[in-house]
Order: sequence, then C-alpha cells, then structure tokens
Amino acid sequence: MQIRNLGGSGLRVSAVGLGCNNFGQRTDLETSRKVIHKAIDLGITLFDTADIYAGMGGSETVLGTVLGDRRKDIVLATKYAKPMATDGTKQGASRRYIMSAVEASLKRLKTDYIDLYQQHEYDPLTPMEETLRALDELVRQGKVRYIGNSNFPAWRIAEAEMIARQMNVNRFVSCQDEYSLVVRGIEKDLLPAAQEYKLGLLPFFPLASGLLTGKYKRGTDAPADTRFAKAPALKDRYVTARNEDIVEKLQAFALERGHTMLELAFSWLAQRPQVTSVIAGATRVEQVEQNVKAIGWTLSAEEMAEVDRITK
Repeated sequence: MQIRNLGGSGLRVSAVGLGCNNFGQRTDLETSRKVIHKAIDLGITLFDTADIYAGMGGSETVLGTVLGDRRKDIVLATKYAKPMATDGTKQGASRRYIMSAVEASLKRLKTDYIDLYQQHEYDPLTPMEETLRALDELVRQGKVRYIGNSNFPAWRIAEAEMIARQMNVNRFVSCQDEYSLVVRGIEKDLLPAAQEYKLGLLPFFPLASGLLTGKYKRGTDAPADTRFAKAPALKDRYVTARNEDIVEKLQAFALERGHTMLELAFSWLAQRPQVTSVIAGATRVEQVEQNVKAIGWTLSAEEMAEVDRITK
C-alpha cells in the first residue's frame, strides 16, 4: 500500500481509503467488523465517515464499537455541519454547534481525538472567522489533529486560506469532493485552488456510484442487488447517453491493456494532481481486496492523454 502526505501537511494516509457510509445501514455489525479488520490488514489507514452517515450517527457508532485497540492503527476522519436533527437545531459551522458536534462524534467513535475533522458543506450563515477559530481551539485542545473541508466552492477554499493566514490559526489541509472519470467538474476551479494552497484532494464516488465498475450493460435493467436498482435517482443521475458512451470506450481501452474498469478508475484518480487517497466504500471483504489491488496500474503519459480525450 502506498502511503502519501495529505496535501502540504505531515499527515500520512493510505492511497486507498475506506468510505464508511455503509456501516450501520447497508452492512450489519458483523459484516462491518470483517470489512474494517480486512481493510486494516491490507494496509488501509484512512477511514472516512461522517456524523450523518447511517441515520445520524450509525456509522460512527459502528466504528466506535469495532475498532478497539486498532484505533491507533488508523487515520480516523469524520465530518460535521450537515443536519443532525430534523428541526434545524443541529447543523452548520457556528462555534456553538462545532463544540457540541465534536463531543458527540468523539463519544460515538469511543476515542479522545479525531485525526481529520472535515466541514461537510459550507455554512453561509456563519462567518468563516468564527468557524476557523473554533476549529483551531479543537486542535489546540488535542481533540482534533487536522481540519479539512468538503463540497466547498473553490472561492470559499481561497477565502478560508486567506483568513487562516490573517488570523494565524490552523488551516484546512484537505478537500473532499466528487471526482471520477465521468465527473470532472472540479478541474475548472477547485482543483487549481487545491494545488495553489496545497490541499490534499480526497475524491468520493470514484466509481460514479458503480457506473465505472463495468457491471452495468447498456440497454438492460440494473441487476436487482445493485445500487442503481435500489436507488433509481442515482441511476438517473449517472446513466446518461454521454456517460454510457464514455464507459464503453473506457472499457475497450482497459481491456486492450489487460486491465479492468475498476483498475482504470482507481489508478487514473491516484495519478491525478493533488489526489492523496481514493475513498471507496465496501459492503464485502472481497470489495476491499479489489479496491486495494485496483491502484496498481501506472498509466503512461500517452495513456493518461488518451483517457483525457475519451472523457473530456
């Protein structure tokens, strides 16, 4: 397993990360336990969850139950800011909410520190100065090691960087955003911002919710046990004529070179600028094993250019 620095920080994480959204909802406790331990055994160190995952707290609770002594072996990342109550009282990035949200996450995770604490979305109601000051206090208290953002527009990333410098407080070291062979919108503004300010990029949905696995066939219904069959909205989002054309060409490209679509999707991301770790969920031990092997293909400059031609 490759180990990389997260952006310009000293935090080192595995090049493949484990997305923990499935724990507590799509996988039961024992299955989650097997997946978590297998991931650690295979060298995955970055475990990415959020307070809202699995019905508000479910994923964090599973991790807290399962990790035990192995907590020290991983980089534990979680998030705050999205609604943790239906009445609007528990959300956002105010000082008041951050201070309570971190305590709730620490309790569920059964740990006394979070390695990477990420703001899950931008909060337009709270001044960035207030948010960064609160996060800086958490770092100083030892409850948080590093801070990151997710789903921020590029100009907000720049704003946060400038404010952190002016205030001399801890700055965001990472950004977590959707990025894949069929979703490349962040390359216009966000990726250049991440490069300029040395933020490590943690792409989520690297397989476009399964579209890039190659298991879906054009013109046929999604298999009953797949995500697209169970979540039609996801299928409507990703299964477009444009994307299907791209996937067909990418499949041929990978096949000609003796590789799978999974290997192409992961290895291409792993070679992109600023990408530190490719975050992928898993509901079975076999999926974790496949994900770890999938970044082993080093594409040549010519192959990267060809992929660009197909996907842009």
